[in-house]
Amino acid sequence: MKEGLIKDTYELIIKEIQTVITTFYIIAVGIGMLFNYQKYSEFDINIFNYSDVFDFLIAPFSDFYILLFATASILFVYVLIKLDTLWKNKWPKSYSKANYGRDKKSWYKTYRIVLFVISFFLYLYLSADYYGKYTKDRISKQNDILIKLSDNEIKSGKLIGKTKDVIFLLNNENVYAIPISSLVKEIKIK
Repeated sequence: MKEGLIKDTYELIIKEIQTVITTFYIIAVGIGMLFNYQKYSEFDINIFNYSDVFDFLIAPFSDFYILLFATASILFVYVLIKLDTLWKNKWPKSYSKANYGRDKKSWYKTYRIVLFVISFFLYLYLSADYYGKYTKDRISKQNDILIKLSDNEIKSGKLIGKTKDVIFLLNNENVYAIPISSLVKEIKIK
């Protein structure tokens, strides 16, 4: 009997871990998409026009800062929820005063969840916007790279980033999308 109980418990734990990991990965991909969009939009590039699904599936792991922000964002909101719950349980009078007595209303639980979700998305958007500006500043300070095209022409500029099919270069104020494997030589974006 114990053997069946241990096996059932083990299977339940494995299923829960798989669910948590899958959920975290989906959130991380969404955060990676948002951060990549903000990074490239600083250069007037709509990255969704140049990327495919696989570029975004690896987005959270392609840049350490995106992974850091994704993890920090999830932990930040989790800590806020835990602190709010601790405050509500330990000091209910001050909690009720701080919330103007709304915590005694029937709709407060839904309101609290919505507030945390909105806070999470607002924090993510502001972080992604900061990340885009930070990355643009970092790119403008880096050294130029040289790319030799198939017709032996050499392009120089600062590497903005790349997808599976396109390399983005900043040359002075011009932004170029250079296809990696195509007969198209270049696409001037800006």
